[in-house]
Amino acid sequence: MASNARKTLNFKVSLFFVAVSAALIAILIAISLLAFRQFSIITATEHLRTAAEIARVHLTEAMITGVIDQRQNFLLRLAEVRNLKSARVVRSPLVNEQFGTARKGEYLPDEIEKSVLKTGESRFEVSENNGEIIFRGTIPYVAHKEGSPNCLQCHVAQPGDVLGAVTMTMSITALRHNGLVTVAYIVGVVLFAVVVLFVLLYHLLRPISDTASAIEYAVQDAINGDFKNEIEKRTNDEIGQIADDMNRLLRFLNDGLNKINTYISKLVVRKRETGENLLLATIDMVESMTHISQYKIAIDEDKSKLDVYCRLVNTINKRFFHERGEFSLYEVSSEGNELHPVVVEGITDDSCRWCDKKILTDPGACRVFHAAHMINGVSQADICQQFRPGGGGKIRYPLCFPILKSNAAGSASAVSSIVQLVIREEDGDRIQTALPYIRTYMADTAPVLEVRRLLETLRESSLHDPMTGLNNRRFLEEYIDTLTANVRRKQTSMAILMLDLDHFKMVNDTYGHDAGDAVLKALASVLKNKVRASDIVIRYGGEEFMIVLQDISDSDSLAIAEKIRAAVAAMVITHNGAILQKTISIGVANFPRDSSTFWQAVKFADVALYHAKASGRNRVQHFTPDMWSDNKEY
Repeated sequence: MASNARKTLNFKVSLFFVAVSAALIAILIAISLLAFRQFSIITATEHLRTAAEIARVHLTEAMITGVIDQRQNFLLRLAEVRNLKSARVVRSPLVNEQFGTARKGEYLPDEIEKSVLKTGESRFEVSENNGEIIFRGTIPYVAHKEGSPNCLQCHVAQPGDVLGAVTMTMSITALRHNGLVTVAYIVGVVLFAVVVLFVLLYHLLRPISDTASAIEYAVQDAINGDFKNEIEKRTNDEIGQIADDMNRLLRFLNDGLNKINTYISKLVVRKRETGENLLLATIDMVESMTHISQYKIAIDEDKSKLDVYCRLVNTINKRFFHERGEFSLYEVSSEGNELHPVVVEGITDDSCRWCDKKILTDPGACRVFHAAHMINGVSQADICQQFRPGGGGKIRYPLCFPILKSNAAGSASAVSSIVQLVIREEDGDRIQTALPYIRTYMADTAPVLEVRRLLETLRESSLHDPMTGLNNRRFLEEYIDTLTANVRRKQTSMAILMLDLDHFKMVNDTYGHDAGDAVLKALASVLKNKVRASDIVIRYGGEEFMIVLQDISDSDSLAIAEKIRAAVAAMVITHNGAILQKTISIGVANFPRDSSTFWQAVKFADVALYHAKASGRNRVQHFTPDMWSDNKEY
């Protein structure tokens, strides 16, 4: 690549120089040839004019001395002058009129001579005969009276009249040859100068082209992630400075990217692969860490564990599985003896799909649960015996991650959740490459889920009575708006039962508070067993309880209250050798029939309970309007 680049640069510069030199030489040759041609013509013209003037002077003297008849001999001798080929004289019609036409050795004028005789203007032309260049000139003799002798002494004419013309030819082949030789010498000198300049230019451009090629080679390697190239400094001028600066830049980028790569690799526990593109790997890691950071911010703001679970699955699915991933997410029960499916294939609270269902009731059978570390079925296909890849002819592998609690790392009790990724065979290599980032997502999710778990545990404890396990009054206060809205929407009713153990204080005073606690626990168990799953049992305070029966008629609510009263009366509690039996009084009110507001209905149920107590205890009393009076104290 670099060699080609160097050749291209040298070729372009050389081609440009040769093209410019050739153009200049061509122009020089054309100008030289034109100049020598013009010089030859001008020289020949002056020679012919000189010879013509000599002939004119001779003819004039011959006319005066009376030897005009010998002019032909003179012309023949004149033609013997070097390079002159011929010479002849023609007379004008004016002379013919004066002296007649019969003259020995005279020629009739040709077309050119006729034109010269007519116009009085000289004419010159070049022709070629058998490879010889002939220059012809026809020069008119114009009458004038200057000098002595002069034309008017012999001719009857006016100054300016054309008396005749002399035509001479001469060879300019030698002139052309000499011109071409001179041009050849000039071109040779110029070519020699061009060659010398070309060699000098090549040596001047060689460091530039070599440095440019080295820079291109280094840049190509840098694009491929290799920043270790060094550019040779060939000169001490600006080109050498460019090489030094480029080397410093490459070293800076190499050191910087290596540091970034090392730092991020530590964060994601990623090993650098042999021959990997350092630049692309660093960009990929920075991009991934940016996504992870954004994900961390998002889950910190999620309200519930389910929101966090769903965001984790959706993020991994989008980032690494092109939104076609297969996932299962299980949560370990607080006792650690069950696995509850949270999200399976995007569906919440689904059953187990990819594993043997016995892991739901026996978490110890789940390898990732008891090992408390990642299980990679991509690199070791048969590692998990509980995985069921299913049919369809497609090979799948499990990739399971434990999400650990912060206070019990390294054991099965540390696992709070399990994320199972089901990997297709064709995705194995890609997911193996992305594994460090997936682990980072899991690691960042773990503390957030731990916080959400602790908050939910704290919230659950704040809404339940720790001794009986029943909901407490705070639970009722938090959910009553939902309950009443549901009643109004369905246009149904609910019964409110207020229950109070008869003479409970006597148990504490006689047998101690442990016995009282045993009675309350037994009572709570009876109450839960006598109502439906949709009904709400609440420890209202002390030995007082409340039951909210939903979607029920007055008769049914009174029947349930009676069953509860009878069950409590039949309840036998043994504590420290003592046998305890208690009765209970129950007041019943209806919402919204007895009152349009829930808390008023609770007050009415409490009034009915007071009447049950006042009527002898161990009974059920339904509220009637006559029980309520503003001047009564309850």
